[in-house]
Amino acid sequence: MPNLDAIVAFAIASLALLIIPGPAVLYVINRSISDGRSTALAAVAGLEIGNFMHVVAATLGLSAVIAASATAFGVVKWIGAGYLIYTGIRTLSRKPAAFNQEQKTLTRRKSFTQGIVVNTFNPKVALFFLSFLPQFIDTEKGTTALQSLVLGSIFVLLGMCSDGLYAVLASALRGPLLRGKSLPFVQRYVAGSVFVLLGVIAASTTRS
Repeated sequence: MPNLDAIVAFAIASLALLIIPGPAVLYVINRSISDGRSTALAAVAGLEIGNFMHVVAATLGLSAVIAASATAFGVVKWIGAGYLIYTGIRTLSRKPAAFNQEQKTLTRRKSFTQGIVVNTFNPKVALFFLSFLPQFIDTEKGTTALQSLVLGSIFVLLGMCSDGLYAVLASALRGPLLRGKSLPFVQRYVAGSVFVLLGVIAASTTRS
């Protein structure tokens, strides 16, 4: 079990990293403006499950395997990048349906599922756990697997809080957008571009 000092230091460092906008934050903001708070919060839940996949992988040592193997790393990277770019191009090519306040462009279940995929196949998350988390593990304080699991779970909980805050704040801007004519533009071009951007970020990740 990590000591209190390590937990506090890791939590502060993790929070500093989490509040900086990245792929997860972009996805949450996209869902917040396009579909509203409940759908965005479903996306947050999916993102954190995706994060927890990396916690489990780091605990089992799989992150090290992915980082050490060019083939394994490439598979993860290109699956994630391909999915995101495909989703972005499909979104850009479709004209949004006429807006009905009772009908969302994306269901909560779909938003949740996409959130899992966004972070599960995000190589940067795996590399974060590989390069950052080990600095806070003390081999004299018990099994490294347990410490990794505890610290990783703290990261996931903090991620849920920070991403959830982004969802609440961004969804508050949805009202003014609905009263104007900008929502179809957001749903098609902004949303599609965000997905393509996320795919490019994933594809450009290196093992350095």
